[in-house]
Amino acid sequence: MNYWWVNQNQTFKKEFNGNYLWSPKRKSNGQMNPFYEYMKGVVPGDIVFSFADTYIKAIGVIQSNAYASPRPIEFGKIGAQWGSVGWKVDVHYILLNNKIRPADYMKELKPKLPEKYSPLQSTGRGNQCVYLTKLPEPLATALIELIGSEAGNLVDNLLSVNEITPEYNFKPTKGLNEWEEDLEDNVRNDILIPETERKSIIMARRGQGVFKKRVALQETHCRITEVNEISHLRASHIKPWRYCEDHTEKLNGNNGLLLTPTIDHLFDRGFISFESAGGILVSPIVESSSLSRMGINLSVKNNVGTFNEEQQYFLEYHRKEVFLS
Repeated sequence: MNYWWVNQNQTFKKEFNGNYLWSPKRKSNGQMNPFYEYMKGVVPGDIVFSFADTYIKAIGVIQSNAYASPRPIEFGKIGAQWGSVGWKVDVHYILLNNKIRPADYMKELKPKLPEKYSPLQSTGRGNQCVYLTKLPEPLATALIELIGSEAGNLVDNLLSVNEITPEYNFKPTKGLNEWEEDLEDNVRNDILIPETERKSIIMARRGQGVFKKRVALQETHCRITEVNEISHLRASHIKPWRYCEDHTEKLNGNNGLLLTPTIDHLFDRGFISFESAGGILVSPIVESSSLSRMGINLSVKNNVGTFNEEQQYFLEYHRKEVFLS
């Protein structure tokens, strides 16, 4: 179990009520932000302390890995400068009865603050530049003790049974599939697109139809499992269907690979990616034993072969925007 801290001064009510964390992928100037990158490091079962208005108001239990998601509509004008797509993580929050103000306990907490990426200043005020940051276990333990049984019982339960008890009644947020279904409905209802093209675009989302035929002109088999029976393969978008800027990209055969369903899942969710020269990139958050059962042997140096120039263009996007590095 890892422990995290999230500063939610502007967004606490929205994220709490929606059962999620959401961050941009980058700063408004396009630069990387370590506190947004941390979103890709959380895993189900981790604990997050929600800090807002100088108090720890809630504790959350992480329910999912990060996935790409549009900026929440309920944010309104908050973060208008942020990108339209960011990282989202499903969270089950427990609102605390004993909301503690860390500034009142800095004599005890200050020695436990991390030297780098600390969520708090030495005065106990929150570091405004921090969104999500990882907590050292001694600091997390101190916070749990200060909050009391509400936090202690939750953590003990997670450590002993490795799951949330049914009484917490977690409701998942609107996720990746629902987002794509909304986009698909937009295509389906767009009368400006000819009906035949609409069907092709919608089938492309599922890796079938015209898109699959075009991908098959470039690819003959799954590059990892080497399955070459076309009926067992899916045409997986390199730049995901949901991210494509226009319908031409959605149907571009160079924007796809033929993959078996499990490999398609790993690639689409950013658990794996490919170097332009053919090396397999594996996210550090993926369990190696699961990968092995899916056909990826980490003990062997893998190379799946080179990609053409246009495929490399789309792969660069995948590594930058999709891969959970």
